[in-house]
Amino acid sequence: MQIESGLAAVLTRVSRFASWLPELRGWPRYLTAFAAGSASVLALPPYEFLPILFITVPVLVWLLDGVGEPTRSRRRRVMWRAGLVGWWFGFGYFLFGLYWIGNAFLVEADKFAFLLPAAVTLLPAGLGLFTGAAAALARLFWFHGYRRVAVLAVFWTIFEWLRGHVLTGFPWNLIGESFAGSNALMQVAALVGVYGLSFVTMLIVGSPAVFDTRRPQAQRTFDREILAAPAIALAGLALIWVGGAARLSSAELSYADDVNIRIVHPDTPFSKDWDDPNRVLTIIGQLLRMSREATPEHPQGIDGRTIVVWPENAVPVLLAREPYVLAAIGRVLPEGALLVTGSNRGEPAPDGPSNRLRVFYNSLYIVNSSGEIAETYDKHHLVPFGEYVPLRHLLGRIGLKKIVQFQGSFETGPGPRTLALENFPSTGPLICYEVIFPGEVVAPGERPAWLVNITNDAWFGESAGPYQHFSQVRLRAVEQGLPIARSANSGISALIDPYGRVVESLPLHGRGVIDAPLPAALEPTLYARLGDLFLLLLLVAAGAAAWYGRSHANGRP
Repeated sequence: MQIESGLAAVLTRVSRFASWLPELRGWPRYLTAFAAGSASVLALPPYEFLPILFITVPVLVWLLDGVGEPTRSRRRRVMWRAGLVGWWFGFGYFLFGLYWIGNAFLVEADKFAFLLPAAVTLLPAGLGLFTGAAAALARLFWFHGYRRVAVLAVFWTIFEWLRGHVLTGFPWNLIGESFAGSNALMQVAALVGVYGLSFVTMLIVGSPAVFDTRRPQAQRTFDREILAAPAIALAGLALIWVGGAARLSSAELSYADDVNIRIVHPDTPFSKDWDDPNRVLTIIGQLLRMSREATPEHPQGIDGRTIVVWPENAVPVLLAREPYVLAAIGRVLPEGALLVTGSNRGEPAPDGPSNRLRVFYNSLYIVNSSGEIAETYDKHHLVPFGEYVPLRHLLGRIGLKKIVQFQGSFETGPGPRTLALENFPSTGPLICYEVIFPGEVVAPGERPAWLVNITNDAWFGESAGPYQHFSQVRLRAVEQGLPIARSANSGISALIDPYGRVVESLPLHGRGVIDAPLPAALEPTLYARLGDLFLLLLLVAAGAAAWYGRSHANGRP
């Protein structure tokens, strides 16, 4: 009896809160949406407090309840208000979720600090357009009870997908990444990918909003049927966890035959490396020493069955044009061993002299024990305003420059590739930012045996950025069923198994190496086979179910 009375008291307070929110007007409404979006960031790395979404997403739903009904005469006004609610929610979410972008403008503060206020506000403002559009269109098809949660989940997922593709895309901090805090919960990404995780997340965390203040008073009490929706959602979350835990408990992790990975984590601080020959020699010497040194796992140092992985832009020279550096690498590598490293690559302009480099790529090289470059991969997803300026012929005239200062301009590579390695399993290379794009990490028809991700997260300092980046790497492993070797200059270096579990890692700061056998790949997952097609079927089914119930919109949930 005491438990029931306590529950009744809690539900009464929730009902009052849910009844108060739709009554907000003007700035109180939008500031509440901003606060809810800001708090939602706590569900993402490094905080990973998923329960916060059970509060913030229902707040968004209840605020949308209060913008009015989209009758013919009021449709535009209602959609505008709903869009503003969604935009403010998204602005808060992205402002506090991406604040760390400002650190990149402080690396060379004398040149770029003046851009920091614009960078940390304009990007969230632009990304908020996607959440605003999702809210506006969802409100146009609004139903009663839980059906409106399903409608919001459908449009939220659609616009997250669009955010990941429009204007080259920026699928960072998708709401589904909140599941990455649990090895068991994230396993469902093998079926539906991270966009599917976003859909499932919204369906589950929005369930408390089944309480609908627009219904007749008799139907707005917390009766058993209304309590059923959150209970079913929590049961669904538990089922996902149990299914993921069962998948992990039955997983028999195997390893590639006699293949060892050495991941080098140099933690080299930023400096004007390109202008200081002594600094260049120091960095290269450190990398060479860390590559050959003895470790408890390899007391004699590396052998010919080892692949050494250096970070993005590990050597601050144009490696292909430095035969002495290549020769030094060859002397460090035992016969048969390989090195994976990042370096900028230059080419002359098509119509210019052959000795003058004008076109540059952010590249990954495979170097063999003879000091020869065996394979080359050019990054195809460049960071806007970091590695290139969109519409640079226009924006360059008003003084906008890319942050990565380098002679000439970075150009895009042809796209995902699978690199064949002599005497080793083939690999799929991913340079830094490229790993955040679901479904775009493996070349079509050329499934590799493992993925290698090289990065330099020193741009983001000691912020949430490196942790958010790392969680996306783990999700790519689950989606594709492939192990990933990740080397970060400053960031999180790790070897990740095909279930997204961390085999071994090195923290954000501190030098070291990882020595471990290479986990074997799984059979292609459902997501690896179908991509987002299965998600599309789920969205259509959810939309159809909500639409089918329109005749009961004023009835029970």
